[in-house]
Amino acid sequence: MQSIESSALEPTRGEMAGLPLGQKIIRLLPVYGLVILTVLLILLFSILLPNTFPTLLNLRSIISDKAIIALLSLAAMIPMASGRIDLTVGYGIVLWHILAISLQTMFGIPWPLAVMIVLLLGAATGFLNGLLVEVARIDSFIATLGTGTVLYALALWHTGGRQVVGVLPNGFYALNGTMVFGLPITGLYVLAIAVALWIILEYLPIGRYVYAIGANPKAAALNGIPVRRFVIGAFVSSGFLTALTGVLLASKLRIGQASVGLEYLLPALVGAFLGSTTIKPGRVNVWGTMTGVIILAVGISGIQQFGGSFFVEPLFNGVTLLVAIGIAGYAQRKRGAAHRAKTKTVTQSSK
Repeated sequence: MQSIESSALEPTRGEMAGLPLGQKIIRLLPVYGLVILTVLLILLFSILLPNTFPTLLNLRSIISDKAIIALLSLAAMIPMASGRIDLTVGYGIVLWHILAISLQTMFGIPWPLAVMIVLLLGAATGFLNGLLVEVARIDSFIATLGTGTVLYALALWHTGGRQVVGVLPNGFYALNGTMVFGLPITGLYVLAIAVALWIILEYLPIGRYVYAIGANPKAAALNGIPVRRFVIGAFVSSGFLTALTGVLLASKLRIGQASVGLEYLLPALVGAFLGSTTIKPGRVNVWGTMTGVIILAVGISGIQQFGGSFFVEPLFNGVTLLVAIGIAGYAQRKRGAAHRAKTKTVTQSSK
């Protein structure tokens, strides 16, 4: 069942061709407004906080803190492109980062094999979500909420509410702790995965099929697209990427605990929803999602450096999510009204 609709709202070349410069700017503002706002925020905080914000140390801190959220946002974005939503990105990371550590410390499994097991379990969970949504016909919000709650319960049962602690191999620590050109390697992971998803979704047939399903699954099916196969594949990809993120979180924290992970759910969804309001408004997209994550990171970092309290981050995330959904809904309604008016005009002129 489809939970959200994916339909591109960016202006086409034909629409822009005959417009004067002023109208072109107005038409493009919703497309790149969030990008412009991000640049303005960076400049503002750099001017107001010249000794702390525009520094390499702050950049390292932002990449280290927000790489996990960026990866989860990309994981959530994949099912969203097909019109579904996956809440297990926030619950699954709790269990996956615990298993990545406990398989090594409690069962003595070598870290490469432990990582492989976690990745396979993540993909299997995504496959289960796909079956629940496409075969059992359960709404994706309800299905993934149920699956995610079960994963969280398994994490609590496995740990007994205690931390999983042990000495791990240096190779496992290096997955997150390596520096590349003075920056955390996790930033490189995010960039590589983002580029790969961008190529797949924008330039390969599989991406066009996924977007077609997100826009209108019935029309996609009538055009011969195997909807069920691609939706299940989207959930499998999301589950795999969530498990990979859990492994990186385990390498970063070096301990496993069930109280860590759920706080990533809201920021990840915020980043993905914000991604549907920029670059290609009305349709989730890779660079829009990255812009959403960056503006969250920049805004929270700047506010905290001004002395913002501990509640600033969840408050900022929640308000931004509401604003993002509101903007996306307004843009869709406005584009729909314009399309209906244009259709009516054409119909009247043909009579």
